[in-house]
Amino acid sequence: MLIVNLQQRPEFFAIVADRIWTAWWQRHGVPRDHIAARLRENMIARTLPLALVAHDGPTFLGTASVIASDLDDRPHYTPWVAAVWVEPDRRGSGIGAALVAAAAEAAFGSGAAQVYLAARPALRTWYEGLGWGVVEEGVGPLELSVFRRLRDV
Repeated sequence: MLIVNLQQRPEFFAIVADRIWTAWWQRHGVPRDHIAARLRENMIARTLPLALVAHDGPTFLGTASVIASDLDDRPHYTPWVAAVWVEPDRRGSGIGAALVAAAAEAAFGSGAAQVYLAARPALRTWYEGLGWGVVEEGVGPLELSVFRRLRDV
């Protein structure tokens, strides 16, 4: 398995856009084209936003993004690891953990001293096991947990 910037493997663009749309935006009535347009920003950015893709040759395994903000009402938290997705038949094999680590490292590489992410409360133990600490709970209508990870010194 390799994890690379989506810019290096543009053939995965459509599947990344589809997974992000299906997982987080379809149910809210957001058009797929809107998500694809936002993802296109990743294809020209030098730093952020950034989309990573995990693959095994031609086989898509998962994706994660690094974005400036994932919660509009928390603009002081930046940057964010977002849109972490692993193909269902590949979950539990360490791909998600590797994607989260790679996304955090990319954020730190852009100069950030800390990185945030938001997730459902059911994922709290998993993210804590990866070294993320909770900074807020019950955020928004989905009652998300907001996590932070500090750059290793």
